[in-house]
Amino acid sequence: MTGEHQTLALLLFSAFVGVTLGITTWVSRNRRGSAEEFYAGGRLFSPMENGFAIAGDYMSAASFLGVTGLIALFGYDGLLYVVGFLVAWLVVLFLVAELVRNCGRFTLADVVAARMRERPVRIAAGTSSVTVSVLYLVAQMVGAGSLVALLLGGTSDAARAWTVIGVGALMVIYVSLGGMRATTWIQIVKAVLLLGGTIALTVLVLLRFHGDVDRLLLTAAERSGHGEAFLAPGLKYGGDWTARFDFISLGLALVLGTAGLPHILSRFYTVPTARAARRSVVWAVGLIGGFYLMTIVLGFGAAAILGPDAVRGSNASGNTAVPLLALDLGGGAGSTGGTVLFAIVAAVAFATILAVVAGITLASSASVAHDLYASLRRRGGKPRSEVAVARLAAVGVGVVAIALGLLARDLNVAFLVGLAFAVAASANLPVLLYSLFWRGFTTRGAVWAVYGGLVPAVVLVVLSPVVSGSPDSLFPGIDLQYFPLQNPGLVSIPLGFLAGWLGTVTSTEVPDEAKHAETEVRSLTGAGAA
Repeated sequence: MTGEHQTLALLLFSAFVGVTLGITTWVSRNRRGSAEEFYAGGRLFSPMENGFAIAGDYMSAASFLGVTGLIALFGYDGLLYVVGFLVAWLVVLFLVAELVRNCGRFTLADVVAARMRERPVRIAAGTSSVTVSVLYLVAQMVGAGSLVALLLGGTSDAARAWTVIGVGALMVIYVSLGGMRATTWIQIVKAVLLLGGTIALTVLVLLRFHGDVDRLLLTAAERSGHGEAFLAPGLKYGGDWTARFDFISLGLALVLGTAGLPHILSRFYTVPTARAARRSVVWAVGLIGGFYLMTIVLGFGAAAILGPDAVRGSNASGNTAVPLLALDLGGGAGSTGGTVLFAIVAAVAFATILAVVAGITLASSASVAHDLYASLRRRGGKPRSEVAVARLAAVGVGVVAIALGLLARDLNVAFLVGLAFAVAASANLPVLLYSLFWRGFTTRGAVWAVYGGLVPAVVLVVLSPVVSGSPDSLFPGIDLQYFPLQNPGLVSIPLGFLAGWLGTVTSTEVPDEAKHAETEVRSLTGAGAA
């Protein structure tokens, strides 16, 4: 990378950081200090604002860079990731958004605890939510270290380490000072920047091929070296049956896991009504759908313009396909247009990482304070003590994420994102759906559902080829590989549902019909919702 690239990228990074810190400072001066203000932004956001914020939370660097790179390298099989990420929102829209907004206040545990014994349910749900958040967060932190250091031209260990520390420090400032309101506005700014940058690149790709999408696809297939196979399924996942089952497992995790992600669920509490929550999801689906359609164009555009070999030569997993494409579309290396476009993409990628880690950190600190601390603390505490604990938890989560990000900065941690989705689908989704729709669900069933999905998901990953037993694993010198799939969702998701059912039918607890009726009426009508 040239000095011009680095200077302009740094200026744009600094501008974004300055704007977001300004938002955080302004919000911190105008906050009321209540739990509702810190966790839910006072529930004052409109459906459109919250829709943009949800889109900002969901469209991570993995989507902007990773999915585009996968399409550039594997064609149709990379496209299947887009389908999984997008279809997931239909589950959220029809099964989760409105009901969660009506039944809860700040976290997933609020929904489940409405008709169960609070303490064991909150501890279980809080533990699961923190686990999902930390897994998602570490992946973002490591991505920040490698990506931003690469874009700024510093690939040394020191540069990557300081990048991780810097991103971690910023996310702690955003959350601890500004809470949900600052985080939401950062998400909105990031979503606008990301969509704007993606639209610009998509238009330039289409102009390069004079709007002829058929020509774009055929050129991508020709340059891929695979011919028509590039546009057909099977290039990445069409090998043996293990690869096919692995893809089914990943697909299940992506489609079902979104509805259980803590930082997505917490967004439904930032609007005043359940109707507004549903309309937020409609906005989000439109924005996210448009974004992923554009990533398809960018992925095939990178394959057609750069060629998979050039993409793979820069980064084996294709994560630099978009910056390289921007450089070429702007006029190539050394050109003013290429420098400007490259720097803009670099700044957008950095903004994406910062915004996502802020949202995840807030969700995990809310789970620590509102669920774990609130369940374990002595009665009679000060009303604002929970918010203070949430701010301290944000600092603690930030420190843990920085430490894990530094330890794992040289490892391939792409599996962490898939694992986060798998844990969310295995532990959070079963207990959420059972609580909302099963009249006979009990406290034991809720606790078993969470741990029955959480523990197998983590154990199976430890025993998978991702961690050991292969040259590309985290620990290639050790062989603990007893589970053949890289993603545990195919096994752990059914186990979560099975454990919830088994815990309920073996429980001696008599389900509280009155509480279920109250929850059902509240979830469907919003009567009594916070």
